Amino acid sequence: ERRSVLAITEPPRFHSQAKGKNVRLDAHSRKATRRNSFCNGVTFTNRPIHLYEKVRLKLVAVHHGWSGALRFGFTIHDPSQMSSEEIPKYACPDLVTRPGYWAKALPERFAVRDNILAFWVDRHGRVFYSINDEEPILFHCGIKVSGPLWALIDVYGITHEVQILDSMFAETMTTARLSTARLSTCLPQSNHDSANFNNNELENNQVVAKIANLNLSRVPGLATDNHIIPCCPNRRQHGQGVPAFLDTDLRFHPTRGPDITFSQDRMVACTNWQESTRTLVFSDRPLHIGESLFVEVGHLGLPYYGALSFGITSCDPSTLRTNELPADPDFLLDRKEYWVVYRAFPVLSSGDILSFMVLPNGEVHHGVNGASRGMLMCVDTSQSLWVFFTIHGVINQLKILGTVQSSPGTVSPSGSPGGSQYDSDSDMAFSVNRSSSASESSLVTAPSSPLSPPISPVFPPPEPSSSKNGECTVCFDSEVDTVIYTCGHMCLCNTCGLKLKKQLNACCPICRRVIKDVIKIYRP
Repeated sequence: ERRSVLAITEPPRFHSQAKGKNVRLDAHSRKATRRNSFCNGVTFTNRPIHLYEKVRLKLVAVHHGWSGALRFGFTIHDPSQMSSEEIPKYACPDLVTRPGYWAKALPERFAVRDNILAFWVDRHGRVFYSINDEEPILFHCGIKVSGPLWALIDVYGITHEVQILDSMFAETMTTARLSTARLSTCLPQSNHDSANFNNNELENNQVVAKIANLNLSRVPGLATDNHIIPCCPNRRQHGQGVPAFLDTDLRFHPTRGPDITFSQDRMVACTNWQESTRTLVFSDRPLHIGESLFVEVGHLGLPYYGALSFGITSCDPSTLRTNELPADPDFLLDRKEYWVVYRAFPVLSSGDILSFMVLPNGEVHHGVNGASRGMLMCVDTSQSLWVFFTIHGVINQLKILGTVQSSPGTVSPSGSPGGSQYDSDSDMAFSVNRSSSASESSLVTAPSSPLSPPISPVFPPPEPSSSKNGECTVCFDSEVDTVIYTCGHMCLCNTCGLKLKKQLNACCPICRRVIKDVIKIYRP
């Protein structure tokens, strides 16, 4: 029956009218490209999607200058009845907080050029997706299937261009096959995702319970009673790449998220794998310049996603209180101190050893099991900097192995054997806030914007444009139409310029000189 429906049904296309202002479609409405910014990329299919019909998308272009990837799902609302003013910047949280919209984010590790994403809904209202026709992943529950459903696709963040391919129909997910389906439980990747996470948290918990009942009995050596799961099981011997002698004076700070348990010596942090959300941990002292920190990760081996986040801050953890520590570290970016968050680590195995080192030029480099992975971020080294982590999903343990201080002669400015600042094989996906006490070299981005800072902490002057003025360096959406007095840089829209001017110690995002005034420019 499904094959006969497919034979008489035209392949879906993007709706030609119901789309975000930054979306451009090709002549056949099969390819959607986001022209500017990281948002305003919401699109819909031009017709309802059948139950079990796979919406197949090819990721044609992926630009790793942003954080966050494609959002996708379904809606019961006919896009033909929507006006352009009704389509917001973001699918998450703007649309999913409205009745009749369901969407979530594609994990960034799957947002790879030429990958083919397929997603569909079954008669039980469950949404599954697969990458390159691999095993399906249970993505969502609770979709209303009593009426027509249109696919919702937000060309967001690092996802720059997608193409709709011909439809296929999915097989029915039997109980036996459902037991092997993986579960997508990624925590929100940015402030924009938090509303989406809250909107779907209840049904996610129900999905977790169902999958856990199916899968826990199949995990060798794992009891179904979480009370007897060891918090900090014994780990294998340290792998290669760890120095034979490590200083052990750096431990976790007593200030920690409420879902974290420390070992007696505060060298090991563990989570409750079922309920852990607020899992921030800090080092108990600043990390020295040229000092390498070695940590070992451990996890339960369950089919859950979400892992480690790493960050640098000028905030002394002793000044924080437990009730101030959020589940999502991106919320820390609104604080007055200097905070940088990185969350794009590759998939880690239990027992993997990570290393982190801050170089004198501000570059933070990391390695995995002794192999250099290049630079993660640039930070302001004029301040004392503490390290922090969040532990989520499959990762349930973090152990500090120790530190080693490099001599000045052994610290390479490049921080990697090849000497290139582009050696990192991880996606650049980190956020940084503006510190009121930061020096001239500190980075500046809007706290809620998912733009990753550039490689160097010094912003080059903007290139002149012949036709357009470029995008505002704060909102990354509106065109530049304002000049800053006294430095003369044109890098802001008028709205952001006025807001920035009102801030205490406001300074130019490019040269960091004090802003005395902002002047709107009118062109003929």
